Amino acid sequence: MPAEFDWEKLQVFVAAADRGSLSGAARTLGISQPTAGRQVQALESQLGVQLFSRTARGLALTDTGMELLGYAREMSDAANRLALAALGRVEALGGVVRITASEIVATYRLPPVLLALRAAEPEIEVELVASNATDNLLQREADIAVRMYRPSQTDVITRSLGEIELGVYAAESYLARRGCPRTPEDLLEHDVIGYDRDESMIRGFRSAGVTVERRFFPIRTDDQVVAWRMVVEGNGIGFMQVAIGDAEPAVRRILPDLPLPTLPIWLTAHSELKTSRPIRRVYDFIADSLRVAL
Repeated sequence: MPAEFDWEKLQVFVAAADRGSLSGAARTLGISQPTAGRQVQALESQLGVQLFSRTARGLALTDTGMELLGYAREMSDAANRLALAALGRVEALGGVVRITASEIVATYRLPPVLLALRAAEPEIEVELVASNATDNLLQREADIAVRMYRPSQTDVITRSLGEIELGVYAAESYLARRGCPRTPEDLLEHDVIGYDRDESMIRGFRSAGVTVERRFFPIRTDDQVVAWRMVVEGNGIGFMQVAIGDAEPAVRRILPDLPLPTLPIWLTAHSELKTSRPIRRVYDFIADSLRVAL
C-alpha cells in the first residue's frame, strides 16, 4: 500500500459504500460533498483501481470495491475500537455525551432528567437524538441508548430499567362528542389513532382477539409524538405510557381494566466506555432517574 495512504480516505470509502452516495458519506463524516468526492478519487488513484461506478441512483461498488470493502471495514472498525478504548480512559468529568432515545422518551421522559443532570454536572454537554432507529454504538452514532427493547449489539453494557405500564386514553373533547367505550369491542366503533407503516398496533389488536386492518385507523402516523398529540387534540383514542398519559389534563384514561402488554425499557452503552467518567455518570444518572417498578 502506498506510504501516503491515510485514514481519512479510508473512512470516506467506507461511509460512501454504506450510504450509497457521496452526499450521504459527507453528512456522516461532517465534511462537504466535494471533499468526500476528492477523497474517494484520491484513494482510487493511490490504489490504482476503481472502487465505485457512478449510477443515476448514486454510487455502486465495483467488484474490486466490494472485495476491498471488507478489509477497509476491518481497518475502520479497528480504528474505532482504538478511539473508544482511548475515550474510555477519559478522567475529566466534563465534555459531550450523545444520547439516543425514542421520540416519546426524548420528548416526555428525558427533559426533567437532563435538567437535573445539568444542575448536578454543569460541565457535561448533552446531544440528544430523538429516534426509534437503532443507532450503532460502535460507530459512535451515540454513546448511550435508551430503548424499548433489549439491544442485540455485541460489546455493549445493557441494563434493564423495568417495565412501563400502558393505558388507553381519549381527550375529554372526543368523549363528549363520541361517548366513552365501555368494552374492548366498543373500540371498533370509535376512531383509534394508529401507526402508518409500523404494524405493531395491528398485531396488538390481533393478539387480543380483535382483527383489524390498516384502514381501521382513520389517522395514521409512525411518529409517536404526533400520534399522541392527535389524541390530546381530540382526533381519536390512543395508547400511551401511563405516567405520561395521566399527567396530561386534556385526556382521560379509559378501559383501565383492559389487559395491555407492558413496555420494557433498556439502557445501553458500549462496553469500552464504562471507564469514561462523564459517560458513566450520565449512564448511571439516567438509570436512577428512569428506573420503574417491575
